[in-house]
Amino acid sequence: MDHESKVEIGAAAGSATIVQAQALEARRIWPFAVDLVLLLACVLTLVACQEDSNAPSVPAPTPELRGVWITNVDSKVLDSRTRIDEAMQFLAAHNFNVVFPVVWNDGHTLYPSAVTDSVYGVRIDPRFAGRDPLADVVAAARAHGLAVIPWFEFGFAAAHGTPGPLLTAKPSWAARDTAGDVLTKNNFLWMNGYHPEVQRFLLSLVREVVTRYDIDGVQGDDRLPAQPVEGGYARRTRALYRAAHAGQSPPLAPRDSIWKRWRADQLNTFAARVYRTVKQVDSTLQVSWAPSVYPWSYDEYLQDWPTWMRNGSGDLVHPQVYRRDSTRYRRTLQRQHPDTLKVAPMLKQSMYPGVLLQVGDYRMTPDALLHAVHTNRAQGYAGEVFFFYEGLRADGGRLAAVLRDHVYRDPAPLPFRRASLD
Repeated sequence: MDHESKVEIGAAAGSATIVQAQALEARRIWPFAVDLVLLLACVLTLVACQEDSNAPSVPAPTPELRGVWITNVDSKVLDSRTRIDEAMQFLAAHNFNVVFPVVWNDGHTLYPSAVTDSVYGVRIDPRFAGRDPLADVVAAARAHGLAVIPWFEFGFAAAHGTPGPLLTAKPSWAARDTAGDVLTKNNFLWMNGYHPEVQRFLLSLVREVVTRYDIDGVQGDDRLPAQPVEGGYARRTRALYRAAHAGQSPPLAPRDSIWKRWRADQLNTFAARVYRTVKQVDSTLQVSWAPSVYPWSYDEYLQDWPTWMRNGSGDLVHPQVYRRDSTRYRRTLQRQHPDTLKVAPMLKQSMYPGVLLQVGDYRMTPDALLHAVHTNRAQGYAGEVFFFYEGLRADGGRLAAVLRDHVYRDPAPLPFRRASLD
């Protein structure tokens, strides 16, 4: 082998030795490199976790009551199952969560009633014969995630305009004014709300509804419990008063303060009976009231509803702040404040004002609607109930769209527990 060949072989061997040495060195260092990578990954994970813990959490949706009354007057919603389902779908799509369907109006029920059938032979409003609108509302509302609180609109009023089937069958149930005539106010003819049989009749209707239907509560309004201040002069009522006042007859002045107080207290007692009747069936059912605003409610209809709430005879209350002028709405709502009424502060958590969307030729403007809702929130009320459904659908659903695009942008959980679904 010549000298050059030996040099090449030696160079090759030297190169191999270097490569082997580098390989050995790499094998020696590699485990530490792996450890370094793992350590770096752990550090990055800890930093990420720290950043996540410092990131602002998404707040849970605020509970609100977003309700609407559904009537059988100036509305065709209850005329068919198809119309009812479409209405429930519309309300759910606009982020409402409670419906208050009428079930007692003008001496008729809007469901087949064994109670009315037994008392005066009328099972349901003839307009809905062969159907059960309440059952249809419940089924459709449930399908669209809405709570249902049936509304006993007429309360102690028997009829509008004419005596109707109830007072025709039960003339002794009529309320009387100072002249002894059937008590009539604003063309409504009234039953005697102080008569034990009348009270049992209304309680039987309430019990019938809460035991037969998968609902979330019941509601009385500006006629339940209520009596026009001009009444109280039926023979039986005068006898009750004399028994409680050492034989003294009630004053002939209907607005006498003592006489008003005594009659209002009878209604307060009845409100408590309604509450107990409902809770005995299911303690989670809501007892809801929608009275006139105070003190007008007391002065004209003997509705002392702050006392109902103070005494624990209601879960929800919706004073009818039906003012068409925004300034008057704000001032009237302020007068219903728990501090003003000297009611427990918790009343604010139970109050959701009634807002007038439409009646007769009147319809709320979008600006007035937003002002009312913002006023409610500014005064601490987390929701409202609108009178009535057709106002949302008028003008192509304009007012419903205003709500959805502004204050009802997102769905809101109910402020009470769903009684029938839990």
